[in-house]
Amino acid sequence: MQHGSGPRDPGTRTGADGSAQPYAARRAEPPAHAEADADANADADARWLALLMHAAFFLLLGASLARFLMRHPGEDRTPWIIALSIGLAGLYLLGPVLGSRPTPRRLAWLAGLVAVWMVLVVLAPSFAWCAVPLFYTGLRILPPRPALVLVALLTVFVVAAQLRPAAGFDPNLLLAPPAVAAVATTAFVHMQRQAARQRELIDDLLRTRRELAATERREGTLAERQRLSMEIHDTLAQGLSSQQMLLQAADRTWTADPATARRHVRTATGIAERNLAEARRFVHDLAPADLAEGGGLEAALSALAARETAQTQGATTVRCHVEGAAQSPLPVLVQSALLRIAQGALANVREHAGATAAALTLTHLDDRVVLDVGDDGRGFTVPEGGPVPADGVRGHGLPAMRARARQLGGTLTIESAPGEGTVLSASIPLAPASPAPAPADTSPEEPA
Repeated sequence: MQHGSGPRDPGTRTGADGSAQPYAARRAEPPAHAEADADANADADARWLALLMHAAFFLLLGASLARFLMRHPGEDRTPWIIALSIGLAGLYLLGPVLGSRPTPRRLAWLAGLVAVWMVLVVLAPSFAWCAVPLFYTGLRILPPRPALVLVALLTVFVVAAQLRPAAGFDPNLLLAPPAVAAVATTAFVHMQRQAARQRELIDDLLRTRRELAATERREGTLAERQRLSMEIHDTLAQGLSSQQMLLQAADRTWTADPATARRHVRTATGIAERNLAEARRFVHDLAPADLAEGGGLEAALSALAARETAQTQGATTVRCHVEGAAQSPLPVLVQSALLRIAQGALANVREHAGATAAALTLTHLDDRVVLDVGDDGRGFTVPEGGPVPADGVRGHGLPAMRARARQLGGTLTIESAPGEGTVLSASIPLAPASPAPAPADTSPEEPA
């Protein structure tokens, strides 16, 4: 590093994207967390339904056990019923630990759960009411067709178990379980389809908003190009055309009418002054907003530091230091490049570094100006081939910063290590000042 090799000041870690987006793009582009929020809402609904089914299972299991103990006290099978009920409850509690995907362990758990329940139903048909939560469990874990097959088999088993101890034919025992199974399955399948349609609609909405954002970006770029082309045509191009005609006229009349030629030259000079003022106005309009407000690069960096601190709500405190004083005002291109580099570096600190403090240090040297951005964040390993983080984050910000520095003949270096923060240094050379002419020697011995 060419500068700032002393004690590290907290500052910024560069990584992903330091470029600014047009206002139209920021306004139309969907928030980055919109899709995540939609998925979170769907997951929240699924969790509430799962909690409801879990509560229903334990409520039905407890009610069935209480009913059996009240109607069949002191029977030989009572200890088995109690043991199987406790075992079924404990086995059911293992379900959330195994996850919701149809893994072999999850399928084995479901098979064991159904087997224990079936034994309970054979011993005490009142436990058949626990089938409804089991329907939901099977529909959640298994693919649609195997889940429907499982529901049908459980329904047939429930009907057979309840008809076996019945004194006579009871149509309610024959028709009620299939009706309950059909209603529960239909409601669950309908809810899943509605959730799928909702996800599709959200995906379509996000895709449409992204396309709208891209369209607005293109339209904004074209509109700005058209505005600049008209401005240049109506000012600089017209002025240059007038200068050309005046200088050509002066060249033609220089010998025959010197006074007229000089008048043409003076008029062309006035037009050149106005064109220079227009060109400076264009540069001022295209400069970053912080620089356009006046105060120079130092004030713009201070405003950027305060804005970054406020944007993170104090989670990352950004300070600004200025060392030395510029011998002459920095060129506008240098100020703009350094401000853009600082913006990109702080954006990476905010998004990737996890830092609590960062610092911008602007140092004025005799032949160059140096901007250091350091942070106390997590840091990263800088590869030998270039300063791209090893974790593969987007990586557009660093090349853009390096390109800005290279365009002005400067360099951009990075020092970082895991757990030790990051320091980015941008060094821009300054053109040497023109030497003042030596005073004429008017001594008597050698007259000027």
